[in-house]
Amino acid sequence: MSIRKIESYHLPLKQDYPEAKVDWKIDKQRAALLIHDMQDYFINFYGEESPLIQIVMHNISKLKAWCVQNDIPVYYTAQPAKQDYQDRALLNDMWGAGLTAYPEQADIVKQLAPTKHDLVLTKWRYSAFYRSDLEQLLKKEQRDQLIICGVYAHIGVLQTAAEAFMNGIKPFVIADSVADFSLKDHLFALQYVQRNLGVVHHVNQLVRS
Repeated sequence: MSIRKIESYHLPLKQDYPEAKVDWKIDKQRAALLIHDMQDYFINFYGEESPLIQIVMHNISKLKAWCVQNDIPVYYTAQPAKQDYQDRALLNDMWGAGLTAYPEQADIVKQLAPTKHDLVLTKWRYSAFYRSDLEQLLKKEQRDQLIICGVYAHIGVLQTAAEAFMNGIKPFVIADSVADFSLKDHLFALQYVQRNLGVVHHVNQLVRS
């Protein structure tokens, strides 16, 4: 019912997933960055010595630095340390108590800790838009593109990208700045984005622009 230890795997390459169906380009004046669920609890399943998560965190740091340099707003999601059973609802059936059983692991990982300039959104379900102000904040900032990184690719990252698309916000998932339970799950998420709702990029492709 809980998450099992996640084994390291090699990050996907561009040839591992199909070309996007759209030719959307990231516009620095229209984009925002979402760092998704990078809390100690979720990252601890990879283990302290995981090469995968170390590379992903390094890439997210690089991605965030590029966004800050280009005045692109940065948002985080974080599940609350405590949720009552009714509020957690069906997540109890799927994942058990989850983070609420380990409230001491609720912080964003130290390497990616938000600054006073960033906004942390409370996360209630897979999608970052559910019961949050994310859509309204993006509209206020006149941002209709969302760059997404973090964990887990085939769950919250993918659901957030799908809801962005359905709300008229173009999602861009950064292939080597997300992590998942396995390479198979990771590739599923990237393939789904490219085929149905957005564009997949790699961090170096973006920060060179």
